[in-house]
Amino acid sequence: MAHTGEAGVALVPAGVDPLVTWGLERMVRRSVHAGLRGVWVYGPVPAGAAVLAPTHHSWWDGYVLFDVSRAFSQRYAVLMTARQLDAFAFLRRLGAVPDVRPRAALRAAQEGAWVVVFPEGALRPAGPPGPLQAGAGWLARTAGVPLVPVALRVVLRGQQQPEAYLRFGSPVDAAGLAAALAQELARLDRDLLGSDPEEPLAGYLRVSGGTGSQHERLARAGALLSRVTGDAR
Repeated sequence: MAHTGEAGVALVPAGVDPLVTWGLERMVRRSVHAGLRGVWVYGPVPAGAAVLAPTHHSWWDGYVLFDVSRAFSQRYAVLMTARQLDAFAFLRRLGAVPDVRPRAALRAAQEGAWVVVFPEGALRPAGPPGPLQAGAGWLARTAGVPLVPVALRVVLRGQQQPEAYLRFGSPVDAAGLAAALAQELARLDRDLLGSDPEEPLAGYLRVSGGTGSQHERLARAGALLSRVTGDAR
């Protein structure tokens, strides 16, 4: 039986509840696949429990990391501010934990999840990492799991849609996180600056993506039409 509508009480029948979570997960992943040309990763992606400490310079970051966790069959949790969760409470179903409840994130790490903690503490301009907070290091040390720096860029290059690139660094201790994160981000930026903007970065593994942009679909259709009409040279 469905609950009544008192504040804070779910209206979803218990038997339907897992379907709601499945639908929300599907919605987030479809958003990534429709909105981005693809998601690529480089480096030692952790197999098992870890605290991921990524840069946070794009609206897409949380969605991209969730999508990558599913691509690697990893459980996922992410620390969010209470203000954000008040606005998007449904994200709790997908692993969001309020930052005022660090013990919940600690349990998730101890139980084998990737726990994402944005050490910059807030969305920052797309430059070098800002000052880092101590939460990610404390969580990894207390849970006894690796602390992994992750450089993350969502960039518009030579195609119609943006592309997401993640560069996973080797595990570090809390004292080494700032230097490691800056180093991985600098390496990723060098890779982007030295690449053909119309091609994915060499050496990066594509883990997800959509059907391609309208520009790419038209290019494929145009090539086929040219062969049919004999206009191809």
